Amino acid sequence: MDSIEQKKVPQHVTIIMDGNGRWAKARGKERVAGHMEGANSVRAVVEAAAEEGVRYLSLYAFSTENWNRPAAEVDALMQLMMKSIREECASFIKNDIRFVVLGNRARLSDKLNAAIDGMMADTAHCRRLTVIVFLSYSGKWDILQAAQKACAELGPDGAASLDEEGFGKYLVTAGIPDPDLLIRTSGEQRISNYLLWQCAYTEFYFTDVLWPDFRKDEFRAALEEYSRRDRRYGKVK
Repeated sequence: MDSIEQKKVPQHVTIIMDGNGRWAKARGKERVAGHMEGANSVRAVVEAAAEEGVRYLSLYAFSTENWNRPAAEVDALMQLMMKSIREECASFIKNDIRFVVLGNRARLSDKLNAAIDGMMADTAHCRRLTVIVFLSYSGKWDILQAAQKACAELGPDGAASLDEEGFGKYLVTAGIPDPDLLIRTSGEQRISNYLLWQCAYTEFYFTDVLWPDFRKDEFRAALEEYSRRDRRYGKVK
């Protein structure tokens, strides 16, 4: 069989990381244990993406709707984000990986925002791979804030003349290519208010594997499947 390097490698892979709670429940543990094990999956997938030549890897870490979860779980997730930044920054710099966080950051604590800004600044020069974490994000919010910014900047007449490319410059993902491949773990088959504009022509890959069990082999299997897809963008080949 051809190696993955000889096949089509997606430029941008995005992942909806699902199943942490179910993984923990099946083992009689608290949900936070699933999130902690899921962090190890993040580390493995970042390494695999860099190894396989993916240029952008984005992760749906925390949605706008997730703020409605129990306060203890939300706090644990934010603490885990802080811990990951402290532990991974040096590794990202060493491996030439840029770190970006996108979402409604006004809802995050000052301490977490400062840590995010610090890691983003420290890795801004890195070029091998860009890892994007979507935090406090929703697709509907993204489109709404883009429309508001466009109207405020261009006025009603100018905004009315926007085309799709022009509108995309107001999304939080401006300058980042749309995802080629979306992976969702845990058997769920929906996109849950995620990148609604950007995923118009994205290939979807659903797996029953829970996120804490999703590692390099599972990631490479998704790339293999993507390499067999025929992307026509509405055209006839």
